[in-house]
Amino acid sequence: MIIDLPDTTTAAVTKALVRLRDEGGAVALGRVLTLVIDADGGDVEPAVAAANDASREHPCRVIVLARDTTRTTASLDAQIRVGGDAGASEVVVLRASGEILAHSDTLVMPLLLPDAPIVLWWPFEVPDRPADHPIGAMAQRRITDTLACADPAASLVRLRSGYTAGDTDLAWTRLTRWRGLLAAALDQPPHEKVTRAVVSGHHTHPSVVLLAAWLAHALRCPVEIVRQRDVQGITKVVLERASGNVVIDRPDGRVALLDQPGQPERRTAMPMRELHECLAEELRRLDPDEVYGEVLHDGLSRIGAA
Repeated sequence: MIIDLPDTTTAAVTKALVRLRDEGGAVALGRVLTLVIDADGGDVEPAVAAANDASREHPCRVIVLARDTTRTTASLDAQIRVGGDAGASEVVVLRASGEILAHSDTLVMPLLLPDAPIVLWWPFEVPDRPADHPIGAMAQRRITDTLACADPAASLVRLRSGYTAGDTDLAWTRLTRWRGLLAAALDQPPHEKVTRAVVSGHHTHPSVVLLAAWLAHALRCPVEIVRQRDVQGITKVVLERASGNVVIDRPDGRVALLDQPGQPERRTAMPMRELHECLAEELRRLDPDEVYGEVLHDGLSRIGAA
């Protein structure tokens, strides 16, 4: 069900939510967090769709802030989506213009779930310092996505300089399977030092840079990035050791081949991760991701990326 509230106020939106809760029973009381999506002038629908899918694992209230580019005066249009149009969440889309946009915290505050964690997600361009954003200052977690930025490399540098505990980026989340597979390979004998690592992948993909930074930080060895075109994400990682190389090769973006000295080649499914998968993973944890912070500060410096 979709309810449109043109030229409205947050007080009117709150009353409409209460009325829907009273009519639909206590279902709205089962939300475990508030997810705020700061979409600015971008298309909100892909972000809402990802949030709806993620909400099936983490029931939440989703508040979407969008810029109304058709107006210059202060105005607010709202839309409430519940039921089949909102997954396991309830979605409030706020399209604001004029000076209202300068006070996004006061716009959102009346709609936050009481006594529930707040997560803020920027699905497009990232702010210089997420924790200094009016809503970011209230949030337990702040999620960015440098893959969606016009200049991913420059965005990573900005996030590094403005990092605060509680920040994370979906380009880092996309590495979970790669990191797990690499760690598992190195846990097997022979337990030799990695003397050099090579990471190959798309020339602008931020996950390529972050994986190289993680390896440099964790292994304390030189790491080379091979930048490719006409590929998807990360395609290959080589860890050089005295007894032979550990190689993970994913040329097609779907199946990875693990080759280790003295062991048969292993095939494992490793498809490109969908947006909703990454978002759901980040919503599982509300504590700071300390490793991500260490990779930003130490790892990027080691590979000369920041």
